[in-house]
Order: sequence, then C-alpha cells, then structure tokens
Amino acid sequence: MTTQGNSAGIETLEPAPVWRLFAGIAAVPRCSKKEERARAHVRGVVEGMGLRVREDAAGNLVIEVPATPGCENAPITVIQGHLDMVCEKNSATEHDFARDPIRTVIDQDQQTGEQFVRADGTTLGADNGIGLAMGLAAASQPTVKHGPLELLFTVDEEAGMNGAKDLQPDFLNGRRLLNLDAEEDDVVYIGCAGGCDATLTWEFPTTSSSTGVQACKVSVAGLRGGHSGGDIHLNRANANRLLVETLRRVGKTRLRLAEIKGGSLRNVIPREAHAFVLGPKHAARALSKAAKAVQAEAVRTNGENSCTIDVTEVPTSDLPPALSPVDTRRLLNTLAALPHGVLAVVPQIAGLVQTSNNLATIAAEASAGMLKVTVGCLSRSSSKDELHATVRQIEAVGQLGGATVTSGNEYPGWQPNVDSPLLATCRRVYEELFGEAPNATAIHAGVECGIIGERIAGMDMVSFGPRIEGAHSPDERVYVASVQKSWKYLTAVLAELAKG
Repeated sequence: MTTQGNSAGIETLEPAPVWRLFAGIAAVPRCSKKEERARAHVRGVVEGMGLRVREDAAGNLVIEVPATPGCENAPITVIQGHLDMVCEKNSATEHDFARDPIRTVIDQDQQTGEQFVRADGTTLGADNGIGLAMGLAAASQPTVKHGPLELLFTVDEEAGMNGAKDLQPDFLNGRRLLNLDAEEDDVVYIGCAGGCDATLTWEFPTTSSSTGVQACKVSVAGLRGGHSGGDIHLNRANANRLLVETLRRVGKTRLRLAEIKGGSLRNVIPREAHAFVLGPKHAARALSKAAKAVQAEAVRTNGENSCTIDVTEVPTSDLPPALSPVDTRRLLNTLAALPHGVLAVVPQIAGLVQTSNNLATIAAEASAGMLKVTVGCLSRSSSKDELHATVRQIEAVGQLGGATVTSGNEYPGWQPNVDSPLLATCRRVYEELFGEAPNATAIHAGVECGIIGERIAGMDMVSFGPRIEGAHSPDERVYVASVQKSWKYLTAVLAELAKG
C-alpha cells in the first residue's frame, strides 16, 4: 500500500493530533539556518491555543503551557526538540527546499508489513518534526494530564547545534527535560557523543589542456547514506571514498583533475559524488575498469546493492583548466588517507561506538588560474581526549598533503547520570506500560542535551522518541505504530511527573 500526496494523507493516521501537527510542520520549509517560516508557523499554532511564546536572540522558542487543573504544584517539565531538518534529496528529484512542502507518502514495509511514513525523494523531516508534533499535541490535548510545561524548540541543530549553544541560563525555568529527538522506541538515552568539525583547504594552480586528451566524468550514485552518528556503525559506503578509490586505481594513467564534488552536509554519510578528469588516450577504458571493480567491492563489502559508478567520456571541444598530475595525485592520496567510519568502540558498552569520523563533503571552486578544493569532516566521540586526537590526526594528514587545516564548531558530549530521578521515573513508567525495562544507554549521534546541560546548570534529562530509520537521507521513514507507542509513553510519563 502506498498513498502519496500531502498532509491530507497522513492526517488519517493515529494519533490524529500528532499527525495533524506533523503535517503542518512538513508543509513549511525549514532547512538549518532558515527556520523563519517554521518559527512563524509554530507561533501561529500555539498562539491559536492561547499560549505564551518567548523567543531569544538566536530564534529559539519557549512555549509556556499551564498545568492541567489540579497539577499546578508539580515542577515544570521541559519538552525539547529542534525546528530545523536536514535537507537532502535524490539527484533526480525536483524539489526546492526553500519553497516546496515535503511530499509525504504512507507506505508499507514489504518484509514486515509495518506501516510507515516517508517522503517522495527527499528527507522527511521526522527528525525532529515528529518530536515537535508530539510536544505540541501534549500541550493542546485536554485528555493529556501534565504539570506546567515549557516547550523548548531550538534552531540550527543539524548544522552544529548552534541554537542550543546560544541558550541563556534564564531562558528556561524548568530543570527536568524530555528530549524527543531519539529514533528507537525501546531506548531511553542518557548520554551522547560530542563532536568537532575539521576543514581542509587547498588552492591548486591550473593550466589549460593540450590536444590529444580524453575527458571523463566519473559519477558515484545509489548509496544508502544516512546519519553520520546513528548509522556510522552500519558499514555503509561513502561516495567520496569510492570516487577517490576509483581515480587512484589508475595510478599509471596521469590524470588531471578539473572538478570534484561529493556529499552535501557535515552530518550525512555521502551518497553521491562526481569528478571531471582529463587523461591520455585510453583513460576512459582504465577508469571504467577501475569503476567496475570498486562498484563490485562496495556491493560485497558494504552491501550497497544499488551502487553505480559510471564513467562517461565527454567532448573535448572546450576543455577546462585542470590540476597537474602531481597535484592531482597528492590530493587523491590525502583524501584516501583521511579516516572515515568507526575508529573506536566504548569498552564498557558492547556495540556502542566511541569515536568516528565522517569524510562528509568535497567541493571545488574554479577561479582565474586556480582551483580551490575544500573538504569537510565531522568527528564524534564520547571521549573528549579521543575527539581531539582524531582532529589532530586529520590535521596531520592534511598538512602532509599540503592543505590548510582548521577545526572548530566543537560541542560537548552528554555524560550519563544513571542515578537520575527522571530516568528512574521513565524506567518505571515504561515497565508498567510495556511489561519490560527500556534499554537505558548512550548514543553516538549528537543530541542537544550535552549543550543544554552545559548552558543551564542542574538540568535532569532523558531522550526518547519513535522509531526513525534512514534519517538524514531520502530513505528516512518513521513507523506509524512506533509513533503510537511513543505518544502513549510520553503522555504516561507526563501524567506521572504531574504528581510532583
């Protein structure tokens, strides 16, 4: 079963208040750093409920929700999520994230029969739109029992958690917080990794090409991609690395690079990449052989059954300037040496990634006689020492390759508190509802709790939410039954906290 269309389709799902609110959110463009319309939309929704909204200088919103009658003396509970979404689409999809609403699709898992919601060729934005919708539904439904609430909706989370970084200690009155930005419905998260960006930059001289060369475009597509924190342990192939490996395999062919581009966002495992290269006669044949081999390896090693690496010979009537063969080789070798994927696991917690790096983006910009190449990495670790060690490794590799390397936009991890009173309540409620204990653990992906805890002292926090798969990619999906489960859990937790 597939029902494609707009908000009318998903509004038929249960719980209806959550899906109705999510449909409204999905209709509003809200890429990171461009959340103005999303803020206006939320303001309109909550002011229509008669609720007070406060906004800080960064654009973060706090919505004040009075307690259910009889629960006024309970401590304030903060419900937190982020307004922005990762804006990714398949190359063949026509979609303008600055203007177009997300086209939602109700679909069914062919293996399990489970119903889920996805988007038509783009990211869905359930990360974190479904969390926002649950918070707003809790505030608006008279059947939900709760103490006084503050809904904290932050901006610019996906591009570096910058909204959370700008929070002022007096912006919130509550000191217990439910973050609704998790993606597994049987887990209560109590910790996360920190992160740091690193950028490598080269400025290579270029020269015009002589006659008698072959010009080729090498393209990598069809990869699954995904969240560079939540999916990094799944051994998914990185399009940037596959592209570089294909070009490096023709070492005896003196390639000259004219253009290279791969990936789009720091926290997304790259799904697509391409390069434009010049080479001697028969370069296309050598590249095609290498592409076939690398593609087969991606299928065998990474399970990327839809991977394609295509080599297309292009006309040589108007050849662009290109790097020398020496500079081309130096760049490719440096990119190949940069770390990607899982680098270490937490010794005390089986299966939990401690440290990773995502070789996220490669871009090239041509100017008069020069080609500027910029490479972006996002490193994550629950160990601050290991995070800094990874960044230093990237700096060393880049410097050996002649790059200028900068790092920054660091954010802290969230240290688990197993003695948290809020965790104890959430555990007890989960067991009463579902007959088993939730898995209380940390996550390798970043959530804003670490920064919020640093900015606002004394905050007791947990994170949970419905099952979302493929976040940060056009394969993103949120499972309908899981939204029902998470809504039931959220309302039960709020009712328990309302007792004081």
